Amino acid sequence: MHRRWMLRAGFASLAAAVTCAVLFPARVEAQANFDSPYTLAQTYNAALRLVRVDMGLTVTEKDPGVAYVLFEYKSTESGTRVVPGSIQMLDTGHSIKVVVQLGQMPRYHEQVLIDSLAKKLREEYGDPAPRSSRRDTPDAGLDASGPWGESIW
Repeated sequence: MHRRWMLRAGFASLAAAVTCAVLFPARVEAQANFDSPYTLAQTYNAALRLVRVDMGLTVTEKDPGVAYVLFEYKSTESGTRVVPGSIQMLDTGHSIKVVVQLGQMPRYHEQVLIDSLAKKLREEYGDPAPRSSRRDTPDAGLDASGPWGESIW
């Protein structure tokens, strides 16, 4: 009797686990990123050319103002399978943070894209110009003067 109850409990647990796995599949979304020493415009333009021209992929959406590119990624390994991909860029003041996401592919595909972008930036723009930090500009704190030299307070 006790053994039958244990068997039923085991089957119930297995059924619950399978149901959860089917209803709530885990999405594994990796991402790879790097800090580009080039300007946002240079990094964005190089990323767009890499995806569209060098790799021959279809760009589905792009916005230079927000600095992202969405595209359909095809790998020689995956045959005709197409997965959505994105490259996003953010100016941190010291560098440009570049994030590549290919949600349904192994992480090394994202790393290959990042390595290709870094190489393209070096080849097309040479050594990056030194970037000045936004923090180098003095703050207009309480002791700031008005337009005629007198204190605004």
